[in-house]
Amino acid sequence: MAGLTRLALVLAALVQLGLGASSQAYTWKNVKIGGGGGFVPGIVFNPSQKGLAFARTDIGGAYKLNSDDTWSPLLDFADNARWNYWGVDALATDPVDPKRLYLATGMYTNSWDPNNGQILISTDQGSTFTPSALPFKVGGNMPGRGMGERLVIDPNSNNILFFGARSGHGLWKSTNYGSSWTQVTSLPSTGTYIPDSSDSSGYNSDKVGISWVTFDSTSGSSGKATPRIFVGVANKGSSNIFVSNDAGSTWSAVAGQNSTFIPHKGVLSPTEKSLYVSTSDGAGPYDGTSGALYKYNITSGAWADITPVSGSDLYFGFGGVAVDLQRPGTIMVAALNSWWPDGQIFRSTDGGKTWTSLWSWQSYPTMNRYYKYDDTLAPWLGPNRNEDVLGTLQIGWMMEALVINPFDSNHWLYGTGATIYGGRDLLKWDSTRNVTLKSLADGIEETSVQSLISPPTGPSLISALGDIQGFVHSSLTTAPANSFTNPTWSTAVDVDFAGNKPTNIVRLGNGDSSSGKQVALSTDSGNTWSQDYGASDNVSGGKIALSADGDTVLWRTSSNGVLVSQYTNPFSSVSSLPSDAAIASDKKSNSIFYGASGSKFYLSTDGGKTFSSKGSLGSSTAPVKIVVNPGVTGDVWVSTDKGLFHSTDSGSTFTAVSGVTQAWAIALGAPAKSGGYPALFAAATIGNVGYFRSDDAGVNWVQINDAAHGFGSASANCLTADPRIYGRVYIGTNGRGIFYGDASGAAPPTTAVPSSTSAPSSSAGSSSSAAQSSTQGSSSTTSAPPPTNTAVQSVWGQCGGTGWTGPTACVSGSTCSVLNPYYSQCIPS
Repeated sequence: MAGLTRLALVLAALVQLGLGASSQAYTWKNVKIGGGGGFVPGIVFNPSQKGLAFARTDIGGAYKLNSDDTWSPLLDFADNARWNYWGVDALATDPVDPKRLYLATGMYTNSWDPNNGQILISTDQGSTFTPSALPFKVGGNMPGRGMGERLVIDPNSNNILFFGARSGHGLWKSTNYGSSWTQVTSLPSTGTYIPDSSDSSGYNSDKVGISWVTFDSTSGSSGKATPRIFVGVANKGSSNIFVSNDAGSTWSAVAGQNSTFIPHKGVLSPTEKSLYVSTSDGAGPYDGTSGALYKYNITSGAWADITPVSGSDLYFGFGGVAVDLQRPGTIMVAALNSWWPDGQIFRSTDGGKTWTSLWSWQSYPTMNRYYKYDDTLAPWLGPNRNEDVLGTLQIGWMMEALVINPFDSNHWLYGTGATIYGGRDLLKWDSTRNVTLKSLADGIEETSVQSLISPPTGPSLISALGDIQGFVHSSLTTAPANSFTNPTWSTAVDVDFAGNKPTNIVRLGNGDSSSGKQVALSTDSGNTWSQDYGASDNVSGGKIALSADGDTVLWRTSSNGVLVSQYTNPFSSVSSLPSDAAIASDKKSNSIFYGASGSKFYLSTDGGKTFSSKGSLGSSTAPVKIVVNPGVTGDVWVSTDKGLFHSTDSGSTFTAVSGVTQAWAIALGAPAKSGGYPALFAAATIGNVGYFRSDDAGVNWVQINDAAHGFGSASANCLTADPRIYGRVYIGTNGRGIFYGDASGAAPPTTAVPSSTSAPSSSAGSSSSAAQSSTQGSSSTTSAPPPTNTAVQSVWGQCGGTGWTGPTACVSGSTCSVLNPYYSQCIPS
């Protein structure tokens, strides 16, 4: 026992020194949305191993297909230091040794991602990876990310790989299974196309670069480098398809090409000895108003324009291309962006001479749809979903990924901006035409989560999501039937509940409402909504807070400062709170709101109309989140770039939590013991960046994530904790959806309460440079009133306060201390 005590003291000391926290095992699962929720730009089948396929996403990593049509994530280990692994710009599965998998990863080529990219190398089909650093950035979430594949393996000599880079960096080659790379300087063009040169952010003003690389497997023999290689380059108006006949040593423009559009895909049909090239007038995935499909006969050198439609029917570019290796001459191509009345896919069984489509006009406005729709796995995607946002779209949009299983002509998949569709009855297309379109993204969760709440009553979770609005999650294991409606926005950026009336919810959108108003209210836990008519049109974004009784909304907008409204009256400006402030409502007192900006904390006691400056957040420059104890007015936590701060007197004074050097998302959940202090969760730096829980108001911490669950960028994620289930926390990621975690192992032993230093306090308009010293979690050591209840309260439990009728005596070794007039707590002596 003494040994355990010494261990606890050592662990606690390490925390205080900033060297890390001990760990507790957690079980992590995705909250099931079921439809993917984001753009799937690439799907690749291995041509040698039956059933082996991989998918890449732009911000949610890569996935492996399972035999039951579900998908398994491969990059969940990506942590704060490796967050750009989730941007997958290309993938290659080895046709010679199917155990080998390569991913080109990196999120942005502009300043948003400070890191260079890498090729992730796996020799076990994605169970583990080894990174191979590149001397330039990779853009998995940049324009043109649906082109490809940019990364390919020589089918005759699989130690050789080629990778087409962005930003003018050109073509690169590896001869040692991706371990090292050298530039191929002989390629005549590295790509000149820039989507928008006036974009000062660098996002649309960077060169898209190399579009795709394709080996002609028929030109070589096993064990020797394949001599003929085709490369598509993002040029428009100049040569953009090049060929090498000496394994990449020299290159020339393919004669006879039409360079009007940008080549998106170059897919080989080996039996036909033909190369199919889809093109568009934009880089995608959002743009594209014209394009063509070409067929290049490698033997004769002849090009043929086999575009499926022309004239007024051609109002989109072309993206995904698939060939059926079992049935030479069978080809499919997808409209990259047919936004109205629906997406479109075309199919030919005679090498592009004739075509059939997935739908056609009977006579406007009646459409003949040659498919059945199965939305069982993601009902919110189906025909009954909200059409105010998505219109009549059922087939999809942003369709750059399109593949046919090389071993099964009935099995096909395609990626869209929201999911993976496909089916296992494709050959019906050529007879009865009534193929099944089924959502087949089960296991792929790649939403960008903007905000989460877990109210004390009603559904356990409500989410605000990028691109697909958000959901009331009545079940964590079953996909929701519907996303938010009335009003509808593609993106919801924040959500909050009323502390005293937690079925009252407020939801905030971001600039894309059909009504122009971006605030919505619900009185039934998000099942139905109404517009907040007090909101002005075309004011959007930011953060939102709902008062404890649900009648007042405080809104920090994106560009119109801080606004407040009561009873859905017109919002008025709050000039006393900075426009960048983090905001929160008190969960007990209807008139109290909180704010934080820079190193200052602000308090409103008049329903958000005016704020006064209160205590100091030390040297903080960027507060992130304010979280309020749901049972105690004035018990407030603030996460900042300089640590985590706690106040028990409505922000008049703050204590800096020792050992926490930076904190982002924080949350309070169910206490470890009945009547105890809420469990505190934080995405923070406590020795290392991770996810932590404290059961004693920040004194002792345990790290709850592990090597297999990094959750990507800590600063981009949001947290909420379940007030009904101790230990349960929800993590909303920027790309891998929502995770929920439950403790699966015993917590390590804790130690006595150390002392910590308070941040300088200030009254309204003034500050004090004098630091205060206090016991962590206590701003006063005044004794509570004598006991009136014979029961004994446990350590950290409530022992007094206005209206308190529970035990006021504390267990031996702790003292009942007044934190504020409403709350006294048993603090270890």
